[in-house]
Amino acid sequence: MFLLDHVSIGVPDLQQARAFYDAIMSALGAPKVYDRSEAIGYGERCRSNDTQSTFLAIYLDPSNIEENKRHWCFKAASRAQVDAFYAAGLASGGRANGAPGLRTHYHDHYYAAFLIDPAGNRVEAVCHEAI
Repeated sequence: MFLLDHVSIGVPDLQQARAFYDAIMSALGAPKVYDRSEAIGYGERCRSNDTQSTFLAIYLDPSNIEENKRHWCFKAASRAQVDAFYAAGLASGGRANGAPGLRTHYHDHYYAAFLIDPAGNRVEAVCHEAI
């Protein structure tokens, strides 16, 4: 089951977010589909003949982002993509929130990494594959 069709994440500084999300989305193989002064988008929107795509929008929102439990988890095709996501995020202004590794309390093959984007949003990449 594909539960999410699209997600929008607000950030107060789109220029700063652009470098971070360009890097982590590239590491996960998600293409940038638009880049505007008020928003950037990655992935692909669903169409009537494609119901399985997922889309991410990062949009300018001057609201203050306070610490909370909310986070956004992105699928990775491999553990190497999770590692690349983490390295790219750290290199482009993100902060560590959990290094790449197994989280067996979820299941035996749950391999994930956690970051905090430059605005304070919590993001994760996960691979569920055995290798």
